[in-house]
Amino acid sequence: MSSACKLAAGNWKMNGLRADLDQARALAEAYPTPGCGVLLCPPATLIAPMAAAVAGSALMVGGQDCHAQDAGAHTGDISAQMLVDAGARHVILGHSERRADHGESSATVGAKARAAHRAGLVTIICVGETEAERDAGRTLDVVLGQLRESVPEGATAANTVIAYEPVWAIGTGRTPTLDQIAEVHDALRAAVPDGAMSLLYGGSVKPGNAAEIFAIGNVDGALVGGASLKADDFGTIIAALEAA
Repeated sequence: MSSACKLAAGNWKMNGLRADLDQARALAEAYPTPGCGVLLCPPATLIAPMAAAVAGSALMVGGQDCHAQDAGAHTGDISAQMLVDAGARHVILGHSERRADHGESSATVGAKARAAHRAGLVTIICVGETEAERDAGRTLDVVLGQLRESVPEGATAANTVIAYEPVWAIGTGRTPTLDQIAEVHDALRAAVPDGAMSLLYGGSVKPGNAAEIFAIGNVDGALVGGASLKADDFGTIIAALEAA
């Protein structure tokens, strides 16, 4: 592990109803004083009720996206200030599913990050290559290019976290080799504007592989998808990060 802050972040994606807040409560109760940051990013409909459900605990709540503008005629979108008002402290930006499904460019991600910073949110900015880009030997070019264009000026370790998520490993059960993860994280550490920024790995992180991933030098935590939906599974990942 590096000297950057450790963070276990869970991305619920388009999953979760009010009944599932029991999982957040269970997590907060199981880790009253965790040895790392613990964050859940539920759908927008659950941000306020989740924040209320875990109020007073160490569990942080975040959003999954925000608009680049502070307000306006943007039907269906949510602003960074709205996230803060609902109880969010973080926001995930540039996830590969947003880049692919919604055509978001790195320039768009950078604009959203500036809006999030204006509102006082910590941004988790995602970067990662497709399987075709990896097979073509372009992984570092793609990832570092996304980093340059997505991270705005003024980004520091206090307001920005970088998550490396190889697109081909998200939700597939496949993960890169430990050497492949280390190569990208080492390159990111050398390229980030603040060397103390936390670098998370994401992409099929599970209770069974978390410990070996967290043993990699420049991996400071994880951005977890499906395994964050259940308190027991995410708790095992948190425990592995605490022990790293």
